[in-house]
Amino acid sequence: MNVIITGATGMVGKGVLLECLDDKRIKKILLINRSSIGLKNPKISEIIHQNFTDFSAIQHTFKAYNACFHCMGVSSAGMTEEQYYKLTYTVTEALVNATFEANPNLTFVYVSGEGTDSTEKSKTMWARVKGKTENFIFNKGFKDAYAFRPGVILPKRGIKSKTRLYNVFYVLTRPFFSIMQRMKSVTTTITIGKAMISLVARPQNLKILNGRAINEILLN
Repeated sequence: MNVIITGATGMVGKGVLLECLDDKRIKKILLINRSSIGLKNPKISEIIHQNFTDFSAIQHTFKAYNACFHCMGVSSAGMTEEQYYKLTYTVTEALVNATFEANPNLTFVYVSGEGTDSTEKSKTMWARVKGKTENFIFNKGFKDAYAFRPGVILPKRGIKSKTRLYNVFYVLTRPFFSIMQRMKSVTTTITIGKAMISLVARPQNLKILNGRAINEILLN
């Protein structure tokens, strides 16, 4: 199994990458980053790509991959809808178009968020934008596609969030991680990575997965 990962310099993407490195089913990993992750491994190929609204120059490299784990994302805090739309929907649209053109027989997994609105009519800006993004992915025509909508994600294996506010939250709540992890709705970076790999190997009918559904993948 060969996979593409975006957002590997972030908390979720780094978690997914580490699980892919450890999984013997994963033979090749293509990282698409704006800056190097600085991690060397025989499985990893890394493309430094600056314009995430146009992947045409590198889409020929996508042909050899079975799945795309799109873990790239930003907080909407302090952003206008136009700014957030470009960094969320427009970037994903470009990636989806490029991967589909290269290989429509691919599984696309998108890290969305709890509270995303599939009707695209929510009063909450980010929920509308992410809903529109999910709908575009599902309607593209991939072999398979999933949207992960986790709520609380606990970072594991020494991973830290790039968002300062989230890091403050994790520092304050770390003493309670063992208790929080017992909650069925709370997931971890390890579980998200393992769940993505599992869905490529064993597809399922449920395509939009909240934290509890993500955790349950590993129980089946």
